[in-house]
Amino acid sequence: MTTDAFRVLIVDDDPIVRSSLSTILAANNDIVICGEGGNGNEAAQLFDTLNPDILLMDIQMPECSGIDAAKIILGKHPEARVVFLTTFSDDEYIVAALRLGAKGYLIKQEVANIAPALRSVVAGQMVLGKELLSKVDTFLAHSLPTRATENGDMALEALSVPEGLSAREFEIIELIAQGLDNKEIAAQIFISEGTVRNHVSAVLQKLQLKNRTQLAVYYYQRR
Repeated sequence: MTTDAFRVLIVDDDPIVRSSLSTILAANNDIVICGEGGNGNEAAQLFDTLNPDILLMDIQMPECSGIDAAKIILGKHPEARVVFLTTFSDDEYIVAALRLGAKGYLIKQEVANIAPALRSVVAGQMVLGKELLSKVDTFLAHSLPTRATENGDMALEALSVPEGLSAREFEIIELIAQGLDNKEIAAQIFISEGTVRNHVSAVLQKLQLKNRTQLAVYYYQRR
């Protein structure tokens, strides 16, 4: 174990999955498995007792689901890092997880990516499994609350500009969340495509995010 190791609580209703995850993750010098649970109720109890750096939790479990457990845990510990690990990639689960403030949503079959993803979460980033990245912009845009514009089109409801961002920068984040690319954004707000790229780079640096997907997730989680 290294001095910068982080502690992970694993919660899954399948004991074989729990055991496998524990073995795989514990093989990393910077990861310590601090506990295991079998349902959402146990997750909430163990989180209070163990205060892990990350809760790695299945979504569909008996007695109390991962989503319900996350509501309890994040209600009491808003700083908690909850990462959902599941065999399901249904949009409804992803949206629910992000709405709660989860730090990640990973697919169980992508075992090799779990440890690196957890390191990213500890570093302050949000993570999504590879299977989800290709469609995340679409379902985020479709899941955002909308309002009718004067011409009958639907637009995302406006949010207050976060401290540290300009109104223009946040406008561009909103458009990214709608799934627009740089060329489409430039045409919509009457600036050059190069200026859009500069704004996107500046925003990523300010928010310490890596890509447009994470910008869309950031916007969605502010709602």
